[in-house]
Amino acid sequence: MQRREFITAVSTAAGSAMMTDSLVKAQQPGKEVDPKISGTDFPPTVPDVLRGEMRYRKLGSTGEEVSILGIGGHHIGLQKEESLSIKIIRSAIDAGVTFLDNCWDYHDGLSEVRMGKALQDGYRNKVFLMTKIDGRTKKEAAKQIEESLKRLQTDHIDLIQHHEVLRMEDPDRIFAPGGSQEAMLEAKKAGKLRFIGFTGHKDPLVHQRMLEMAAEHSFHFDTVQMPINVMDAHFRSFSRNVIPTLVREKIGVLGMKSMGSGAILKSKTVTAVECLQFALTLPTSVVIRGIDSLEVLKQDLEAVKNFKPLTTDQITALLNKTRDAAVQGKFERFKTSTQFDGTAKNPLWMGEPEPNPD
Repeated sequence: MQRREFITAVSTAAGSAMMTDSLVKAQQPGKEVDPKISGTDFPPTVPDVLRGEMRYRKLGSTGEEVSILGIGGHHIGLQKEESLSIKIIRSAIDAGVTFLDNCWDYHDGLSEVRMGKALQDGYRNKVFLMTKIDGRTKKEAAKQIEESLKRLQTDHIDLIQHHEVLRMEDPDRIFAPGGSQEAMLEAKKAGKLRFIGFTGHKDPLVHQRMLEMAAEHSFHFDTVQMPINVMDAHFRSFSRNVIPTLVREKIGVLGMKSMGSGAILKSKTVTAVECLQFALTLPTSVVIRGIDSLEVLKQDLEAVKNFKPLTTDQITALLNKTRDAAVQGKFERFKTSTQFDGTAKNPLWMGEPEPNPD
């Protein structure tokens, strides 16, 4: 996004008052905040409603209201005992969590199977259920949608997203004749899904291309999922280059990797609470967390209950603290390596031949 377009988007969403706030000095003596990034660079927090001990926000223009804390599907497949996975999911729902994340490929389908079991006994009607597919062809996408429905033991999924839109050619493949978008639209028409979105963790340019392709096909995505964390603002920034567009177009913002899959905490620059506060302060509808134990769930629930949006000065101070560690992308390996790219390791998931070793 060009600088003029970015400023226009932020000004529209945040108002001229926020744009005229002066930059604050950094906390470290002798240093000043990078003038290109400050707390004023982000649209305001999406308003939330506190009911019980859980907060809820509107999901873009869908008309749906979801918990600001989401349960990540990948971590639900990590427990040795299935019973613990089910207990984590049901405990979260009992505490007011309504947004559940998953994906067709997580642990070869184990995460969806466990979540499907957890959603029996009336729990399915209490949640907004999301999963993702990797298929890029209509045939492969349709197959994966059917498999996800079976594993999750439901006749419809509230939101299905095109998963790992990482390469510049992915949007073209998705929207091409015979591409996976056709399968999504047919599944929606058949009542098998309600909303359509996409995810990615590599580069905001790919997200921008995906939104451009949607516009060219007169299609409006309901949600977009991306990394949102205190280091993202300094390197291939989704929060700076994608969120303003989503706010303007009233697309639900789904945040993930608020702690960089744990790597950001290893930088010793910020705490877990600061990471979560930052992600919740941006205009996210949901922050999806990898919760692999009841202890982590309890900590996250407490942080959400006590959440107060950070001020622009507090955001700027956090950005300043993380700047030096963030600029090379060292703690956001999902952007700089293939370590997190499941579809790169398994091209058949997308419906294409394996790469020729020659």
